[in-house]
Amino acid sequence: MHQLMLTAALLGMVGLLLASGRWAWLKAGVLSLLAMALSSWWFIDQLSGDGLNAATLYHLNAGMEGAGVSDFSGDIAVYIALLLISLLPLALGRIKRFRKAPHGRTVFAGFMATALVAVFVSPLYHDGMRLYRQTRPVDGSTVAAEYRVPREELPRRKNIVWIYGESLERTYFDQKAFPGLMPHLTKLASQGLDFRGVTSADGGGWTIAGMVSSQCGVPLTASPSDENSFGRMASFLPEAQCIGDYLRTQGYRNDFIGGADGAFAGKGSFLASHGYDDVRDLAWFKQQDIAPEHFSAWGVHDDVMLDQVWDQFQALARDGQPFMLSALTMDTHHPAGHLPVSCKDEHYQGGGFEDVALLSALQCSDRLISELVEKIRNSRWGDDTLIVVSSDHLAMPNDLTDTLKTLPRENLLLMLGKGIEPRQVNVTAGSTLDSGATLLSLLDPKLQAIGFGRSLLENKPSNSASAAYARKDGADYPRYLAYARGLWTGHETRTLKVHDDRIVVGVQEVRPPVLLDYDAQWNLKNITLEDTPRQFRKASPENTLAYVDRCTAFDNDSPDSGWCVLLLNNARDARLYRSSELAHGVRVDAPLQRLAGVRLEPKQPVMVGSALRQTSPGHYQVSLNTSHRPSHAFWIEAMDADGKVLAQHWALPDPSGHIEMQLDLDKEVDDMQIRAWLGSPDDISVDNDVALVKARRPAGRS
Repeated sequence: MHQLMLTAALLGMVGLLLASGRWAWLKAGVLSLLAMALSSWWFIDQLSGDGLNAATLYHLNAGMEGAGVSDFSGDIAVYIALLLISLLPLALGRIKRFRKAPHGRTVFAGFMATALVAVFVSPLYHDGMRLYRQTRPVDGSTVAAEYRVPREELPRRKNIVWIYGESLERTYFDQKAFPGLMPHLTKLASQGLDFRGVTSADGGGWTIAGMVSSQCGVPLTASPSDENSFGRMASFLPEAQCIGDYLRTQGYRNDFIGGADGAFAGKGSFLASHGYDDVRDLAWFKQQDIAPEHFSAWGVHDDVMLDQVWDQFQALARDGQPFMLSALTMDTHHPAGHLPVSCKDEHYQGGGFEDVALLSALQCSDRLISELVEKIRNSRWGDDTLIVVSSDHLAMPNDLTDTLKTLPRENLLLMLGKGIEPRQVNVTAGSTLDSGATLLSLLDPKLQAIGFGRSLLENKPSNSASAAYARKDGADYPRYLAYARGLWTGHETRTLKVHDDRIVVGVQEVRPPVLLDYDAQWNLKNITLEDTPRQFRKASPENTLAYVDRCTAFDNDSPDSGWCVLLLNNARDARLYRSSELAHGVRVDAPLQRLAGVRLEPKQPVMVGSALRQTSPGHYQVSLNTSHRPSHAFWIEAMDADGKVLAQHWALPDPSGHIEMQLDLDKEVDDMQIRAWLGSPDDISVDNDVALVKARRPAGRS
């Protein structure tokens, strides 16, 4: 119904654009922008299967490094075509025979009203409201008492092997829809605990989110930042206590093996932050002597990866230390999956499907995972090993989406081990948030919870995040999301401190420059890591802003290259703290007093010329000729790739535009950049490029 209304509204907008030439360009621009927004929504929906959702926000923060972009080349081509078509209204606005049509104001009002209707009936409005409900400010402390951290000593330390099947949901076991597709895993399901009805709650519907949900018992939310937080934040959810953290306290070793890039979506950072001792990902496999045919756009194929899991299982078991070995497959990734070399001759035939590559990939994964499970169970360490086979999340848009939509969707969760009585457990309000808690309860019945997760084997399920999500209105679930968001920094963030060239915010370490926004109750609302000087100038400080940057940004009187923080409240009271004070800690809720000389519009660094590569130790003269630069003095400096300041120079006005700076290097610098600290209206440009000339040291210098 909404789709028909949206189509009618868009056609109506086209008709009203042509009906009158009055404000034709404005109408054409509005129609083009709306068409581009809808085209972008379509493309995102092809990737997420759920339009603009929490996964979209997360990947906007985390970036797409490591993604198999080539798998979506067809969708990308269609998206580009749609964007070009979206520009056609600009051409319609040039049609002149409609220019003299009367009632231009009425037509324009009708156009804008129709545009509003189009927005309200479009998925843009629906998804926007959904994201607002999920991210709106709510009090996460109301569910803090439900957050559990396991501390009990394990009476017996069984080994654990946890195999995540990429998008390998249990729905594929349906014999009517997919006859004979998953025979081996179906057999395994009859030999252990087979949990039915396990959903993916908000914050658990993509790979890293599914891993965080299952291992930490919390939904994954993007950190309260607007940029790639994983490159600038030292830890991934440092306040969360996950299975890896707990097992390490119990003497376990934790290893992870996966064929994809560990940098994608912060997966490697999560594992390193939560108790994993060794992570073998695409980078590790590339260092091995593996033929190119064993790699796809996403990484190494599952046959090679699972062979490595078997080898590592044997090595860990022989060592005698209890361990958890986690693995993540990759070949069943949407949209069409991949076939490894060992499955090239396998082609699924059944259910009336014709040549669907994903079905063959699923059939292959069924065999490869089951073979590994059987080898572990039949090994001499099998009796002392607990095996988990689960999907990381429900399948995203793929070649089988039309069939999946007609079936009850559920995640795969199997647990097998000696002494576990085979049975099917029907779950009424359970999600991947509860997977880890269920595993712990099999290690020790006293362990029934981790994070917000609760064991699915409990006789009387308690109130939980999964139960809140399962309720029709889901009104309470955003409180769990809000609490989880606070796990990025901790809940005490009023003290800022410098440690190892990073700013400590609560329990998180962030590489400056960074802009922090605190509300009236001194709660951290937002962390801005991108384009911070401009964002600081744009900000309307209804609350208190804390802007951390090099001291050069705030003060012309000192060549201090350390970090300073400028605090500014809504009364325009301000205070500047220097690096010496930050070393001991600065309270953002301390009284502020406007200090003379403090610049409330900090300068920002502007890179000058190209980077200088492979500069050997020695004394140099840096020269540059500027064709345009500020008419007043300013700081210019050389820095390395890590942001360390190597030299500074106070550049005075010079009609010739020539600037020289002395530079001493004690060791080779691979990548050196020259930058100038300028105010917002200032700019600088150089003729040719920066010149670096080796020179004699001035007399008296060693």
